[in-house]
Amino acid sequence: MDSSTSSSPSSPSSSEILARAESCLKSDPRTAERLYREVLVGTALGPATTNEPENTQKLRDQESALVKLGELYRDERNGKGLSEVITLSRSFMSSTAKAKTAKLIRTLLDFFTPIPNSKEVQIATLTDNIAWAKQEKRIFLKHSLETRLAALQLEAGQPKPALQLIDTLLTELKRLDDKMILTEVHLLESRVYRGIGNFAKAKAALTSSRTAANSIYCPPALQSALDLQSGILHAEDKDYTTAYSYFFEAFENMSAQADERALGALKYMLLCKVMLNLPEDVNALLTIKLAAKYAQLREVESMRAIARAHQERNLADFEKALRDYKDELSLDPTIRSHLAALYDTLLEQNLLRIVEPYSVVEIEHVASVVGQGRQAVEAKLSQMILDKVFHGVLDQGRGCLLVFDEMEADNTYDAAISTLEHVSKVVGSLYAKTVKIN
Repeated sequence: MDSSTSSSPSSPSSSEILARAESCLKSDPRTAERLYREVLVGTALGPATTNEPENTQKLRDQESALVKLGELYRDERNGKGLSEVITLSRSFMSSTAKAKTAKLIRTLLDFFTPIPNSKEVQIATLTDNIAWAKQEKRIFLKHSLETRLAALQLEAGQPKPALQLIDTLLTELKRLDDKMILTEVHLLESRVYRGIGNFAKAKAALTSSRTAANSIYCPPALQSALDLQSGILHAEDKDYTTAYSYFFEAFENMSAQADERALGALKYMLLCKVMLNLPEDVNALLTIKLAAKYAQLREVESMRAIARAHQERNLADFEKALRDYKDELSLDPTIRSHLAALYDTLLEQNLLRIVEPYSVVEIEHVASVVGQGRQAVEAKLSQMILDKVFHGVLDQGRGCLLVFDEMEADNTYDAAISTLEHVSKVVGSLYAKTVKIN
Protein backbone atom coordinates (compact mmCIF):
# COMPACT_ATOMS: atom_id res chain seq x y z
CA MET A 1 0.00 0.00 0.00
CA ASP A 2 1.22 3.49 -0.84
CA SER A 3 2.18 5.56 2.20
CA SER A 4 -0.14 8.38 1.11
CA THR A 5 -3.10 6.04 1.61
CA SER A 6 -2.05 4.88 5.02
CA SER A 7 -5.30 6.05 6.61
CA SER A 8 -8.62 4.88 5.30
CA PRO A 9 -11.16 7.63 4.50
CA SER A 10 -13.48 6.34 7.21
CA SER A 11 -10.82 6.48 9.97
CA PRO A 12 -11.17 9.61 12.11
CA SER A 13 -8.12 11.84 12.30
CA SER A 14 -6.28 12.44 15.56
CA SER A 15 -7.70 15.99 15.67
CA GLU A 16 -11.24 14.61 15.45
CA ILE A 17 -10.55 12.10 18.21
CA LEU A 18 -9.18 14.89 20.37
CA ALA A 19 -12.30 16.98 19.78
CA ARG A 20 -14.51 14.04 20.79
CA ALA A 21 -12.43 13.49 23.93
CA GLU A 22 -12.70 17.16 24.85
CA SER A 23 -16.48 17.14 24.43
CA CYS A 24 -16.99 14.21 26.81
CA LEU A 25 -14.23 15.02 29.29
CA LYS A 26 -16.55 16.26 32.07
CA SER A 27 -19.50 13.97 31.44
CA ASP A 28 -17.56 10.75 30.76
CA PRO A 29 -13.91 10.99 31.82
CA ARG A 30 -13.26 7.29 31.18
CA THR A 31 -14.22 7.63 27.52
CA ALA A 32 -12.08 10.76 27.26
CA GLU A 33 -9.17 8.83 28.80
CA ARG A 34 -9.59 6.03 26.22
CA LEU A 35 -9.69 8.53 23.34
CA TYR A 36 -6.58 10.37 24.54
CA ARG A 37 -4.71 7.08 24.76
CA GLU A 38 -5.97 6.18 21.29
CA VAL A 39 -4.40 9.35 19.92
CA LEU A 40 -1.13 8.59 21.70
CA VAL A 41 -0.87 4.92 20.71
CA GLY A 42 -2.29 5.41 17.24
CA THR A 43 0.06 8.25 16.41
CA ALA A 44 3.00 6.49 17.95
CA LEU A 45 2.46 3.16 16.22
CA GLY A 46 0.71 4.23 13.03
CA PRO A 47 2.67 4.20 9.77
CA ALA A 48 4.42 7.39 8.80
CA THR A 49 3.23 9.43 5.87
CA THR A 50 5.11 11.47 3.32
CA ASN A 51 2.83 14.41 4.01
CA GLU A 52 4.93 16.73 6.20
CA PRO A 53 2.02 18.99 7.35
CA GLU A 54 0.05 15.86 8.30
CA ASN A 55 2.96 14.51 10.37
CA THR A 56 3.38 17.89 12.07
CA GLN A 57 -0.31 17.99 12.95
CA LYS A 58 -0.13 14.46 14.35
CA LEU A 59 2.77 15.49 16.61
CA ARG A 60 0.81 18.51 17.82
CA ASP A 61 -2.21 16.33 18.52
CA GLN A 62 -0.08 13.83 20.40
CA GLU A 63 1.46 16.58 22.53
CA SER A 64 -2.01 17.95 23.28
CA ALA A 65 -3.28 14.45 24.16
CA LEU A 66 -0.34 13.96 26.55
CA VAL A 67 -1.01 17.20 28.39
CA LYS A 68 -4.78 16.66 28.49
CA LEU A 69 -4.40 13.12 29.81
CA GLY A 70 -1.92 14.39 32.41
CA GLU A 71 -4.42 17.07 33.48
CA LEU A 72 -7.16 14.41 33.74
CA TYR A 73 -5.06 12.26 36.08
CA ARG A 74 -3.98 15.35 38.05
CA ASP A 75 -7.60 16.36 38.63
CA GLU A 76 -8.43 12.78 39.64
CA ARG A 77 -5.40 12.69 42.00
CA ASN A 78 -4.15 9.61 40.13
CA GLY A 79 -0.36 9.59 40.62
CA LYS A 80 0.13 6.13 39.13
CA GLY A 81 -1.79 7.05 35.98
CA LEU A 82 0.26 10.23 35.59
CA SER A 83 3.46 8.20 35.90
CA GLU A 84 2.22 5.92 33.08
CA VAL A 85 1.55 8.97 30.89
CA ILE A 86 5.13 10.18 31.33
CA THR A 87 6.43 6.72 30.39
CA LEU A 88 4.03 6.58 27.43
CA SER A 89 5.34 9.91 26.16
CA ARG A 90 8.83 8.60 25.45
CA SER A 91 8.08 7.42 21.92
CA PHE A 92 6.76 10.89 21.15
CA MET A 93 9.76 12.56 22.81
CA SER A 94 12.18 10.59 20.68
CA SER A 95 10.90 12.43 17.59
CA THR A 96 10.84 15.97 19.01
CA ALA A 97 13.42 18.63 19.74
CA LYS A 98 15.32 18.17 23.00
CA ALA A 99 14.29 21.59 24.38
CA LYS A 100 10.63 20.84 23.70
CA THR A 101 10.98 17.41 25.32
CA ALA A 102 12.42 18.93 28.49
CA LYS A 103 9.62 21.50 28.69
CA LEU A 104 6.91 18.87 28.14
CA ILE A 105 8.22 16.43 30.72
CA ARG A 106 8.59 19.25 33.28
CA THR A 107 4.96 20.21 32.61
CA LEU A 108 3.83 16.63 33.20
CA LEU A 109 5.91 16.33 36.36
CA ASP A 110 4.39 19.57 37.70
CA PHE A 111 1.01 17.84 37.62
CA PHE A 112 2.16 15.73 40.58
CA THR A 113 2.21 18.81 42.88
CA PRO A 114 -1.49 18.85 43.88
CA ILE A 115 -1.65 15.05 44.25
CA PRO A 116 -1.38 14.11 47.95
CA ASN A 117 1.03 11.38 49.11
CA SER A 118 2.62 11.12 45.66
CA LYS A 119 6.27 11.62 46.60
CA GLU A 120 7.10 7.91 46.37
CA VAL A 121 5.57 7.66 42.90
CA GLN A 122 7.35 10.85 41.82
CA ILE A 123 10.73 9.57 43.01
CA ALA A 124 10.23 6.27 41.15
CA THR A 125 9.10 8.12 37.98
CA LEU A 126 12.05 10.52 38.10
CA THR A 127 14.55 7.72 38.69
CA ASP A 128 13.15 5.80 35.71
CA ASN A 129 13.21 8.83 33.43
CA ILE A 130 16.72 9.83 34.49
CA ALA A 131 17.91 6.38 33.37
CA TRP A 132 16.06 6.85 30.04
CA ALA A 133 17.54 10.35 29.51
CA LYS A 134 21.02 8.99 30.22
CA GLN A 135 20.52 6.16 27.73
CA GLU A 136 19.25 8.61 25.09
CA LYS A 137 22.19 10.94 25.86
CA ARG A 138 19.84 13.81 26.71
CA ILE A 139 22.22 15.44 29.16
CA PHE A 140 20.30 18.67 29.74
CA LEU A 141 17.10 16.76 30.51
CA LYS A 142 19.01 14.37 32.78
CA HIS A 143 20.45 17.27 34.82
CA SER A 144 17.04 18.92 35.06
CA LEU A 145 15.41 15.69 36.29
CA GLU A 146 18.23 14.99 38.77
CA THR A 147 17.83 18.51 40.23
CA ARG A 148 14.12 17.89 40.68
CA LEU A 149 14.79 14.46 42.22
CA ALA A 150 17.23 15.93 44.76
CA ALA A 151 14.63 18.57 45.74
CA LEU A 152 12.02 15.86 46.13
CA GLN A 153 14.33 13.74 48.27
CA LEU A 154 14.88 16.78 50.53
CA GLU A 155 11.11 17.24 50.90
CA ALA A 156 10.71 13.52 51.62
CA GLY A 157 13.25 13.73 54.46
CA GLN A 158 16.06 11.95 52.60
CA PRO A 159 18.98 14.42 52.84
CA LYS A 160 21.76 11.82 52.44
CA PRO A 161 20.79 10.56 48.94
CA ALA A 162 19.99 14.17 47.98
CA LEU A 163 23.52 15.28 48.90
CA GLN A 164 25.07 12.34 47.03
CA LEU A 165 23.10 13.24 43.91
CA ILE A 166 24.00 16.94 44.27
CA ASP A 167 27.73 16.13 44.55
CA THR A 168 27.58 14.12 41.31
CA LEU A 169 25.56 16.84 39.61
CA LEU A 170 27.96 19.61 40.63
CA THR A 171 30.94 17.68 39.25
CA GLU A 172 29.24 17.33 35.85
CA LEU A 173 27.86 20.88 35.77
CA LYS A 174 31.21 22.50 36.61
CA ARG A 175 32.74 20.59 33.72
CA LEU A 176 29.98 21.78 31.37
CA ASP A 177 29.97 25.30 32.93
CA ASP A 178 26.16 25.47 32.86
CA LYS A 179 25.68 28.50 35.13
CA MET A 180 21.88 28.41 35.22
CA ILE A 181 21.51 24.85 36.53
CA LEU A 182 24.66 25.36 38.64
CA THR A 183 22.87 28.23 40.40
CA GLU A 184 19.81 26.04 41.05
CA VAL A 185 21.85 23.08 42.32
CA HIS A 186 24.01 25.19 44.67
CA LEU A 187 20.80 26.75 46.03
CA LEU A 188 19.37 23.27 46.54
CA GLU A 189 22.62 22.23 48.24
CA SER A 190 22.24 25.19 50.62
CA ARG A 191 18.68 24.12 51.45
CA VAL A 192 19.79 20.52 52.14
CA TYR A 193 22.64 21.61 54.46
CA ARG A 194 20.31 24.00 56.24
CA GLY A 195 17.82 21.15 56.67
CA ILE A 196 20.42 18.98 58.43
CA GLY A 197 21.65 21.89 60.57
CA ASN A 198 25.03 22.51 58.92
CA PHE A 199 24.68 26.30 58.59
CA ALA A 200 28.33 26.93 57.67
CA LYS A 201 28.07 24.76 54.55
CA ALA A 202 24.59 26.14 53.84
CA LYS A 203 26.04 29.67 53.71
CA ALA A 204 28.99 28.54 51.56
CA ALA A 205 26.64 26.85 49.08
CA LEU A 206 24.43 29.95 48.93
CA THR A 207 27.49 32.11 48.23
CA SER A 208 28.44 29.76 45.36
CA SER A 209 24.88 29.98 44.04
CA ARG A 210 24.92 33.79 44.07
CA THR A 211 28.35 33.85 42.41
CA ALA A 212 27.06 31.66 39.55
CA ALA A 213 23.88 33.78 39.30
CA ASN A 214 25.88 37.01 38.99
CA SER A 215 27.44 35.85 35.70
CA ILE A 216 24.10 35.17 33.95
CA TYR A 217 20.64 36.62 33.62
CA CYS A 218 18.87 35.29 36.70
CA PRO A 219 15.12 34.72 36.16
CA PRO A 220 12.87 36.47 38.74
CA ALA A 221 11.65 33.16 40.18
CA LEU A 222 15.21 31.97 40.82
CA GLN A 223 16.24 35.37 42.23
CA SER A 224 13.29 35.22 44.61
CA ALA A 225 14.35 31.76 45.77
CA LEU A 226 17.89 33.07 46.42
CA ASP A 227 16.52 35.99 48.46
CA LEU A 228 14.26 33.66 50.43
CA GLN A 229 17.15 31.34 51.32
CA SER A 230 19.34 34.34 52.25
CA GLY A 231 16.62 35.57 54.60
CA ILE A 232 16.26 32.15 56.22
CA LEU A 233 20.02 31.89 56.90
CA HIS A 234 20.22 35.45 58.29
CA ALA A 235 17.28 34.65 60.56
CA GLU A 236 19.18 31.60 61.85
CA ASP A 237 21.98 34.03 62.82
CA LYS A 238 19.40 36.15 64.71
CA ASP A 239 19.97 38.99 62.24
CA TYR A 240 16.25 39.57 61.79
CA THR A 241 16.61 43.07 60.32
CA THR A 242 18.64 41.85 57.35
CA ALA A 243 16.45 38.75 57.07
CA TYR A 244 13.36 40.95 56.86
CA SER A 245 14.90 42.89 53.95
CA TYR A 246 15.54 39.69 51.99
CA PHE A 247 12.07 38.34 52.74
CA PHE A 248 10.51 41.61 51.58
CA GLU A 249 12.41 41.44 48.27
CA ALA A 250 11.33 37.82 47.78
CA PHE A 251 7.73 38.65 48.67
CA GLU A 252 7.56 41.54 46.16
CA ASN A 253 8.95 39.42 43.32
CA MET A 254 6.82 36.38 44.11
CA SER A 255 3.65 38.45 44.39
CA ALA A 256 4.34 40.04 41.01
CA GLN A 257 4.67 36.55 39.47
CA ALA A 258 1.63 35.17 41.34
CA ASP A 259 3.99 32.62 42.90
CA GLU A 260 2.33 30.53 45.63
CA ARG A 261 5.50 30.85 47.73
CA ALA A 262 4.69 34.55 48.29
CA LEU A 263 2.52 33.61 51.27
CA GLY A 264 5.46 31.84 52.91
CA ALA A 265 7.68 34.90 52.41
CA LEU A 266 4.98 37.09 54.01
CA LYS A 267 4.79 34.77 57.02
CA TYR A 268 8.57 35.03 57.42
CA MET A 269 8.31 38.84 57.29
CA LEU A 270 5.72 38.77 60.09
CA LEU A 271 7.92 36.35 62.05
CA CYS A 272 10.85 38.78 61.82
CA LYS A 273 8.70 41.60 63.21
CA VAL A 274 7.71 39.41 66.16
CA MET A 275 11.30 38.28 66.80
CA LEU A 276 12.46 41.93 66.70
CA ASN A 277 9.98 42.67 69.55
CA LEU A 278 7.85 44.74 67.19
CA PRO A 279 4.59 42.74 67.27
CA GLU A 280 2.59 45.96 66.87
CA ASP A 281 4.05 46.30 63.35
CA VAL A 282 2.35 43.09 62.21
CA ASN A 283 -1.08 44.69 61.63
CA ALA A 284 0.50 47.72 59.97
CA LEU A 285 2.43 45.47 57.61
CA LEU A 286 -0.74 43.68 56.53
CA THR A 287 -2.25 46.96 55.31
CA ILE A 288 0.24 47.45 52.47
CA LYS A 289 -1.17 46.80 49.01
CA LEU A 290 0.69 43.56 48.24
CA ALA A 291 -0.04 41.99 51.63
CA ALA A 292 -3.70 43.04 51.89
CA LYS A 293 -4.99 40.16 49.75
CA TYR A 294 -3.41 37.64 52.13
CA ALA A 295 -4.58 39.34 55.35
CA GLN A 296 -7.65 37.14 55.92
CA LEU A 297 -5.95 33.80 55.23
CA ARG A 298 -5.59 31.34 58.08
CA GLU A 299 -1.78 31.21 57.67
CA VAL A 300 -1.55 34.97 58.24
CA GLU A 301 -4.08 34.88 61.08
CA SER A 302 -1.82 32.37 62.86
CA MET A 303 1.05 34.88 62.87
CA ARG A 304 -1.31 37.63 64.00
CA ALA A 305 -2.33 35.47 66.99
CA ILE A 306 1.33 34.88 67.87
CA ALA A 307 2.02 38.63 67.64
CA ARG A 308 -0.89 39.43 69.99
CA ALA A 309 0.27 36.87 72.57
CA HIS A 310 3.84 38.18 72.40
CA GLN A 311 2.73 41.79 72.70
CA GLU A 312 0.74 40.99 75.85
CA ARG A 313 3.49 38.68 77.16
CA ASN A 314 0.74 36.09 77.65
CA LEU A 315 2.13 32.57 77.71
CA ALA A 316 -1.33 30.95 77.83
CA ASP A 317 -2.44 32.79 74.68
CA PHE A 318 0.84 31.85 73.00
CA GLU A 319 0.26 28.16 73.74
CA LYS A 320 -3.35 28.46 72.58
CA ALA A 321 -2.20 29.94 69.27
CA LEU A 322 0.26 27.06 68.83
CA ARG A 323 -2.56 24.57 69.42
CA ASP A 324 -5.21 26.34 67.33
CA TYR A 325 -2.88 26.84 64.36
CA LYS A 326 -0.81 23.69 64.71
CA ASP A 327 -0.57 22.92 60.98
CA GLU A 328 0.18 26.50 59.97
CA LEU A 329 2.91 26.98 62.60
CA SER A 330 4.51 23.57 63.07
CA LEU A 331 4.84 22.20 59.52
CA ASP A 332 7.34 24.87 58.42
CA PRO A 333 10.70 24.08 60.11
CA THR A 334 11.84 27.72 59.96
CA ILE A 335 8.78 29.08 61.75
CA ARG A 336 8.74 26.14 64.16
CA SER A 337 12.35 26.63 65.30
CA HIS A 338 12.03 30.40 65.81
CA LEU A 339 8.73 30.13 67.65
CA ALA A 340 10.33 27.55 69.97
CA ALA A 341 13.02 30.12 70.80
CA LEU A 342 10.35 32.80 71.24
CA TYR A 343 8.33 30.55 73.54
CA ASP A 344 11.43 29.95 75.64
CA THR A 345 12.05 33.71 75.89
CA LEU A 346 8.41 34.37 76.79
CA LEU A 347 8.50 31.67 79.48
CA GLU A 348 11.68 33.22 80.89
CA GLN A 349 10.11 36.69 81.03
CA ASN A 350 7.00 35.35 82.77
CA LEU A 351 9.05 33.45 85.36
CA LEU A 352 11.21 36.50 86.01
CA ARG A 353 8.14 38.68 86.55
CA ILE A 354 6.70 36.15 89.03
CA VAL A 355 9.81 35.55 91.18
CA GLU A 356 11.18 39.12 91.28
CA PRO A 357 8.96 40.32 94.21
CA TYR A 358 9.98 37.39 96.42
CA SER A 359 13.01 36.42 98.44
CA VAL A 360 11.63 32.89 98.97
CA VAL A 361 8.87 31.37 96.82
CA GLU A 362 7.52 27.86 96.44
CA ILE A 363 8.27 26.26 93.06
CA GLU A 364 4.77 24.76 93.05
CA HIS A 365 3.29 28.26 93.31
CA VAL A 366 5.42 29.55 90.43
CA ALA A 367 4.38 26.57 88.28
CA SER A 368 0.67 27.11 88.99
CA VAL A 369 0.84 30.86 88.20
CA VAL A 370 2.73 30.35 84.96
CA GLY A 371 0.54 27.37 84.01
CA GLN A 372 3.38 24.89 83.48
CA GLY A 373 4.43 21.58 85.01
CA ARG A 374 6.62 21.76 88.10
CA GLN A 375 9.45 19.76 86.55
CA ALA A 376 9.62 22.02 83.48
CA VAL A 377 9.57 25.18 85.62
CA GLU A 378 12.27 23.82 87.92
CA ALA A 379 14.51 22.99 84.96
CA LYS A 380 13.96 26.45 83.45
CA LEU A 381 14.68 28.25 86.73
CA SER A 382 17.87 26.22 87.11
CA GLN A 383 18.95 27.24 83.61
CA MET A 384 18.16 30.91 84.33
CA ILE A 385 20.29 30.82 87.50
CA LEU A 386 23.22 29.28 85.59
CA ASP A 387 22.83 31.90 82.86
CA LYS A 388 22.85 34.60 85.59
CA VAL A 389 19.48 35.97 84.51
CA PHE A 390 18.86 36.40 88.24
CA HIS A 391 20.68 35.35 91.42
CA GLY A 392 19.20 32.55 93.45
CA VAL A 393 19.35 28.95 94.62
CA LEU A 394 16.89 26.06 94.22
CA ASP A 395 16.21 24.39 97.57
CA GLN A 396 14.78 21.10 96.34
CA GLY A 397 14.42 19.73 99.88
CA ARG A 398 11.94 22.47 100.81
CA GLY A 399 10.65 22.84 97.24
CA CYS A 400 11.49 26.54 97.25
CA LEU A 401 13.42 29.07 95.23
CA LEU A 402 15.65 31.46 97.21
CA VAL A 403 16.06 34.75 95.35
CA PHE A 404 19.05 36.98 96.20
CA ASP A 405 19.55 40.64 95.55
CA GLU A 406 22.12 41.33 92.89
CA MET A 407 25.45 41.75 94.63
CA GLU A 408 27.32 44.97 94.04
CA ALA A 409 30.66 44.39 92.42
CA ASP A 410 33.61 44.81 94.78
CA ASN A 411 36.44 46.44 92.87
CA THR A 412 39.02 46.06 95.67
CA TYR A 413 40.47 42.85 94.28
CA ASP A 414 40.79 44.22 90.74
CA ALA A 415 42.38 47.41 92.05
CA ALA A 416 44.90 45.40 94.11
CA ILE A 417 45.87 43.29 91.11
CA SER A 418 46.30 46.42 88.97
CA THR A 419 48.49 48.01 91.67
CA LEU A 420 50.71 44.94 91.85
CA GLU A 421 51.12 44.96 88.06
CA HIS A 422 52.25 48.61 88.13
CA VAL A 423 54.64 47.93 91.04
CA SER A 424 56.11 45.00 89.09
CA LYS A 425 56.74 47.26 86.09
CA VAL A 426 58.43 49.89 88.30
CA VAL A 427 60.67 47.30 90.00
CA GLY A 428 61.60 45.85 86.62
CA SER A 429 62.48 49.29 85.29
CA LEU A 430 64.62 50.14 88.35
CA TYR A 431 66.44 46.82 88.06
CA ALA A 432 67.22 47.50 84.38
CA LYS A 433 68.71 50.92 85.28
CA THR A 434 70.78 49.38 88.10
CA VAL A 435 72.28 46.86 85.67
CA LYS A 436 73.29 49.68 83.30
CA ILE A 437 74.95 51.70 86.09
CA ASN A 438 76.98 48.69 87.25
